[in-house]
Amino acid sequence: MADIQTRIAADADDGLAPPRHVAIIMDGNGRWANRRGLPRTIGHRMGVEALRRTVQAAIEFGIPYLTIYTFSSENWSRPASEVNELMGMMKRFVRKDLAELHRNGVKVRVIGEREGIDPELLALIEEAEGLTAANDRLTLVVAFNYGSRFEIAKAARKLAEKAARGAIDPATITPETFAAELDTSGIPDPDLVIRTSGEIRLSNFLLWQAAYAELVFMDAYWPEFGRELFAQALAEYRSRDRRYGGLSTRSHSMKAQQS
Repeated sequence: MADIQTRIAADADDGLAPPRHVAIIMDGNGRWANRRGLPRTIGHRMGVEALRRTVQAAIEFGIPYLTIYTFSSENWSRPASEVNELMGMMKRFVRKDLAELHRNGVKVRVIGEREGIDPELLALIEEAEGLTAANDRLTLVVAFNYGSRFEIAKAARKLAEKAARGAIDPATITPETFAAELDTSGIPDPDLVIRTSGEIRLSNFLLWQAAYAELVFMDAYWPEFGRELFAQALAEYRSRDRRYGGLSTRSHSMKAQQS
C-alpha cells in the first residue's frame, strides 16, 4: 500500500508528471515497406533511423529510462534471411552509434537471453554495456532475444532453487523479491508503453513490469515514428488518470482545491 501511495503522490495534480520510464514496441517495419512496394529489409533499416530519432527525443524530453523491443524470442521463426538482416543491423547499430550514445551520456543495458547468440554480436553487446556503464543521462534498455513469459518462468525457477537449498523461506517471497530476479532488476517499471502500427497487444513484452503502465497504441508504422509522434504519446499519457487500483487522483485534487 505504501508503495502505491508513493507512486500516486508523484503524479502531478493537473495531470501526470512526465513518465520516468517509457517502453516501446517498435512494430510495423515490414508493413511500412510493403505499402511502398519496397523490400522488408528497407523497412527495418528505416526503423533504425526511427530509433535514432527516438533516443534523441527521449534525451530532449528528459526521460530517464527508455526500453525498446528490438527482437523477441519468437522472431527466430521468421525467414532466415530476415533474421540475418536483423542481426546484421543490430551489429551495425552498435558499431555506428555506440560512440555517440556514450558522448550523449546514454547507458546501454541489454535484457533477454544471451545463450546461443552470435559471439560477434555478444561481444558488441558486452562492449556497449561496459563502455556506457557509468553514464546516467538516459538508460537505454534493449530487449533483445527477449520474451516476458520465459523471463517470468526463469525468475520463478531461481526462487524455487533458492528455496530448495534453504537459502530463502518461501513465505518471504513477495512481488518485490520476485521482481529482483527479473531481467529488469533495478529498473523502474514502465509508466508508459507505446506500440506502433495499430496492433493492440503487448506481444509477450514486459508482462510483469507493465501491470500498471499506461498503454498508447498508435496507427503509425515504426519507421514514421520520431519526436512529434513521441510528443503525442506523452500528451496522451499526461491526460490519463492513474489510480493503481485506488480512487481518482484528480477527484481528490479537485476536492482539495474546492475546500
